[in-house]
Amino acid sequence: MAKTPSKKSAKAPKKAAGGKKKKTRVESYSTYIYRVLKQVHPDTGISKKGMSIMNSFINDIFERIALEASKLCRFSKKATLSSREIQTASASCSPGELSKHAASEGTKAVTKFSS
Repeated sequence: MAKTPSKKSAKAPKKAAGGKKKKTRVESYSTYIYRVLKQVHPDTGISKKGMSIMNSFINDIFERIALEASKLCRFSKKATLSSREIQTASASCSPGELSKHAASEGTKAVTKFSS
């Protein structure tokens, strides 16, 4: 009969020198989503599943815009990704009226950041 592995297996996380486990960092946009939600609708909350969906949505949009912007850089033979490439990429990724709103909000954000 084969031995069953004990509960203390080799896969258990090792303790740090101080005796505490090191917590792994998980990056997400949840803090920023919540801040924007409170700016737009102060009395509205969001569930954990809703936040997960919004986080996935933002990651997806980020990937699409970054891919399109990198293609634009490659076509124009530039090494630097500037706000102009991002603006053009977001305009090509978003449909119709949304692209105009995205461009104006982005321009406003860049102006605020620069000053």
